[in-house]
Amino acid sequence: MKEKFERLVRMARGRNVYIQTHDYPDPDALASAFGLQQLLKVYGIDAPICYFGTVEKVNIRMMMDVFELESLSEKEMDKIDLDSVVINVDVQKNNSNLTDMRGEEMVCFDHHPWVTDVAYDIVFHKIVGACATIIAELYEELGVAIPRDVATALLYGIKMDTRNLCSGVTDDDLEMFAHLHKYADGDLIMRLDNNSLQLSDLRAYGAAIQNIAVFGRMGFVHIPFDCPDGLIASVSNFILSLDAVEISVVYADRGKGYKFSVRSELSHVNAGQLINLALRDVGNGGGHATMAGGLLFGERKHLLTGDPHSAIRKRFTETLDKLMAH
Repeated sequence: MKEKFERLVRMARGRNVYIQTHDYPDPDALASAFGLQQLLKVYGIDAPICYFGTVEKVNIRMMMDVFELESLSEKEMDKIDLDSVVINVDVQKNNSNLTDMRGEEMVCFDHHPWVTDVAYDIVFHKIVGACATIIAELYEELGVAIPRDVATALLYGIKMDTRNLCSGVTDDDLEMFAHLHKYADGDLIMRLDNNSLQLSDLRAYGAAIQNIAVFGRMGFVHIPFDCPDGLIASVSNFILSLDAVEISVVYADRGKGYKFSVRSELSHVNAGQLINLALRDVGNGGGHATMAGGLLFGERKHLLTGDPHSAIRKRFTETLDKLMAH
């Protein structure tokens, strides 16, 4: 990675550089963007953080405050020079959760399965539990001392994206978690952990409790209103915690379509593959073996025959049967 990072620095010098996360950044995306931003500063490169969408979860807003993270507004992003260098972090180009922005997407840091057909100039890609692990490894490989706030953010990013080191975690995640733990602020990690819900979030959890339908080992929940991606993912984790559920499919209204979050605790059922196949021809989706997300497009909702919720359940259960058969 050292050689690739040195290439990145050479490419970036003398140009405007921006770090773009997915539209509704989670703790891992923000931590990774922050860690990379601070690392580039060591080499004399300023790179503002950008994302479309909003930050609505309490712990993510708290991250923004305590780490003094600032992002460009959409008006500011509209003024970015077309020849600026854009670095995608925790996401790949053409993902449904990444709004196209001005500039050239030349670099990518990501830990999801590689699915884009975009030819980035430089790619830092590794299948690990958290993108923050890749950024932490980069600090170590470059021999750059990791500041306390960066170590804390990256540690929290790993903790959250691996569900407390219980989901999708790899040996590399564990190694970096132990390494960062020596430098991080444990009290701040606890504060972030204890401030993850706000009162309005309870509407989504209430809808989940009222609307859950369990078919075999799959738990389905429709949240009948729009809510942030991170909250949908949190409800999906909540449903997966039920002893009768091994795969959770949670979806909320999004425009005329639906936004999905899928979780799997079955080692032989890949959540990313499941949602990708289930939403084929009506939307798109993908992600990790244990967690994934996707969209059902409003303009294709008419392809769901009969009751849309019954049709969605049928698509996922039939897709699961096919995956299990193989």
